[in-house]
Amino acid sequence: MLLEKNDRLIMAGDSVTDCGRLRESLPGGWGSFGDGYVNFVDGFLAAMYPELHLLVGNAGVSGNDVVDLQERYEKDVLAYAPNWVSVMIGINDVWRHYDGMVMPVRKVELATFQRIYESLVVKTLEQEQVKGMILISPVMIEANDANPMKCTLREYAKVARDLADKYSDRYDRRPELNPELPFGCKKPVIYVDAQSKVDAFLAEGMNEYILCSDRVHPNNKGHAIITKAFLDAIGVDWKKG
Repeated sequence: MLLEKNDRLIMAGDSVTDCGRLRESLPGGWGSFGDGYVNFVDGFLAAMYPELHLLVGNAGVSGNDVVDLQERYEKDVLAYAPNWVSVMIGINDVWRHYDGMVMPVRKVELATFQRIYESLVVKTLEQEQVKGMILISPVMIEANDANPMKCTLREYAKVARDLADKYSDRYDRRPELNPELPFGCKKPVIYVDAQSKVDAFLAEGMNEYILCSDRVHPNNKGHAIITKAFLDAIGVDWKKG
C-alpha cells in the first residue's frame, strides 16, 4: 500500500468529490468528508490500516472546473502540507459545453484544461513533502459510448492519463539525480480509470439510474465503484485482517 504512517491525503475535485461536505470543518473533522467516495476512502483506510493514523481531507467544491480549482489550490490543498494529493476534475469543464449552450457560462477548452491541469501537477510534485499523486478520471454514467458528451469527456480524461504517464518518472527523488528532493524513491503519479469501472458495471446490463439520476452525480453505488478503483490503484490489501 502506497500510503505510509501519518500520511496526509488531500482529495481535490468538484461536486463528485465535495458531496455535501461541511466546508467549515478542518480536514478529518466531523462532516468534513461529505457523503461520497472521499468518505468511503477514509472509512476503509481507517478500518483496514488503523496503525497508519492516516488523515484524509476533502477539497472538493461543487460546480468547480479546473480554473476554479487552480484559483483555490494553494489555500484548499497545498496549505495542508499533503503527502499525497488526488485530483478528480473535468466533468464540469465538459458539461458546460453541452448544458451551457444558451447560458453565459465559462466553457473550458481542452488546451486550457490541459495547461492548467499540468500546472497543478507540477506545483504539487515540487512540494518537498509530497510523495505522489493520484489522478482520477472524470466519470459520466452513460452506457452509450457514442454519446457526444461522453466522447468529449474521454478527451479530457486522456489529459489526466497522459499527465500520469509523463510525470510519474520525471520527479525522481534519488539524491544523486535530484539533490533538491532528498528522498529515496520516485514520486509516483497514478491514473485511476474510474470511467472504465463504471462502464464495466453498465456492461452487465445495469441501467444508468441504478448509479445516478443525472449521469453525472453518482449515488452510493456509483461512489463505491469509484472508491474501489481508487483503493485498488494505491495497493490496498483487501485480505488484510
